[in-house]
Amino acid sequence: MPRAARVIAALRELYARPWFEPLVLTLLLAVWFGYELGGRALWSPDEGRYAEIPREMVASGDYLTPRLNGVKYFEKPPLVYWLEAGAIRLFGVNEWALRAWPALFALFGCLAVYFTGRKLYGRRAGLFAAGVLAISPLYDFMGGILTLDMPLTAFLTAAMCAFLLGIRAPPGAMRRTLLYGFYICVALAVLTKGLVGIVIPGMVIAVWILLLGEWRVLREMQLPSGFIVFLAIAAPWHVLVARANPEFAQFYFIHEHFQRYLTTVHHRYQPVWFFVPILLAGFYPFTALLPYALRDVMRGLWVRRREHGDSWFLLLWALLPFVFFSLSDSKLVPYILPIWPPLALLVGRWLAKKWEGDTPFARTGLWFLLVLGVVFASVLVAAPRVLSPETNAARILEQLGFGRYAVAGGVLAAGLLPFIGWRGANRRLTVLALFLGGVILVGSLDLNFARLDVGRSVKTLALVVERDLKPHDEVMTYETYYQDLPVYLGRRITIVDWQGELEFGMTVEDTRGWMIDDAEFRRRWNEPRSVYLLTGRSNYDKLRANPPGPMRLLAQTEYAVLVVNREASP
Repeated sequence: MPRAARVIAALRELYARPWFEPLVLTLLLAVWFGYELGGRALWSPDEGRYAEIPREMVASGDYLTPRLNGVKYFEKPPLVYWLEAGAIRLFGVNEWALRAWPALFALFGCLAVYFTGRKLYGRRAGLFAAGVLAISPLYDFMGGILTLDMPLTAFLTAAMCAFLLGIRAPPGAMRRTLLYGFYICVALAVLTKGLVGIVIPGMVIAVWILLLGEWRVLREMQLPSGFIVFLAIAAPWHVLVARANPEFAQFYFIHEHFQRYLTTVHHRYQPVWFFVPILLAGFYPFTALLPYALRDVMRGLWVRRREHGDSWFLLLWALLPFVFFSLSDSKLVPYILPIWPPLALLVGRWLAKKWEGDTPFARTGLWFLLVLGVVFASVLVAAPRVLSPETNAARILEQLGFGRYAVAGGVLAAGLLPFIGWRGANRRLTVLALFLGGVILVGSLDLNFARLDVGRSVKTLALVVERDLKPHDEVMTYETYYQDLPVYLGRRITIVDWQGELEFGMTVEDTRGWMIDDAEFRRRWNEPRSVYLLTGRSNYDKLRANPPGPMRLLAQTEYAVLVVNREASP
């Protein structure tokens, strides 16, 4: 046998082994989510906040009561803080180490989707579903940023997949393992972001049982013992922190859960349609295929609903959280990230059928994809000329600079390449072009995100401070709080005339030593030691008009200004 033929035969034999495909997929995903983790500064507020809380845990040794800039902070549970604290202890405070956990959770979510899609619809459907999820822009972005949304999504994905596969499995050890895995992941989701970790799976499963009449599931899902497992994981921290902090329960459960959802107390109100454009852009280019994937899965769905229990589950998993968060009075972009995995499974199933079958792609969908690509790319290029410079979108495009043309090219490629493949009348080439276009798009985004540091991080100014900072010197922020500043300086910051999300913690402890008013600021500014101050440009102009004393400009960026209370050395 010729050498080339032997090599091909060996590769085929290797590919046939059950561990080979998951291993290669894991390595590819690790590179995909990991290659840019350290490429940009920590962004304020979210990345600064979720890095500073674990940094303070490591510094103080108190892993029970979260603190932000030394102030009690009960808005979220501690699981991600603990994980990040471990990363800090192992690797120190750096961007790569701090973002490693979100990237690992993104990888974990893709693998859960892969194994679930493979079990439900076949190996190729599992691969396509994992690929769709990995290169969806919002999912990729959240996999490279330090927030709680990707860990929550990963735990919910694992929980829902474990439940779906568990109730399909025959009675025995595998079913019990999967269902207990469901309870464990729900508990971890609760420890990640609170009650939403149980509300979403509980809501989906309850409606699914009701619609399909699958009351048997209540007997088969190990409810009593599973609930004990859930409590054993989720309850201890809540009990211990409430005992140590009597004010915790009312703020955490009432203010941060019920009032956040039902009122505008957090000033994050958006219209009910807010998440529609987020879905269109964040799931692009696969957004154009969603109607066809949904239409395909919904044929005969109600008449033979018990035969299509898996499809119903995925649809409810995607629909109910979308509606739930759309009805909330508090909305942020990443809130609907947990619906990406079921959408990826549905699209992956449809793409696998197209790959293996002989039916052509939907012409309308590919035309729509091309039009979306042209529109999105045109907006990126032309928007700076028509938007008011004061708008947030205009500032972001200005910060991208020339990079916005690269992103526009990626957007256009994601719409154009599948269209070219379809015009070539090759359905497999169309599928490959769809994924290639998505890779180009997300790659163009990843490689240009660092350009946005200038409007979201004070790292460069912190490095200027750190160069001459002495232990007895003081660092302040004026009428604002840059949440990445204490991370880079490794110390608590004095905050002047600002409370924000620290307001509650300031009411339950004496924080007057570092949460000060303007009068105290002016007194300290004239003490015989160096005081460094960071603030915004408008605040800087206000201070120049009524200076607290000697004030010298050290450095400035588009985002902030750095001054010190010393004249220049002679």
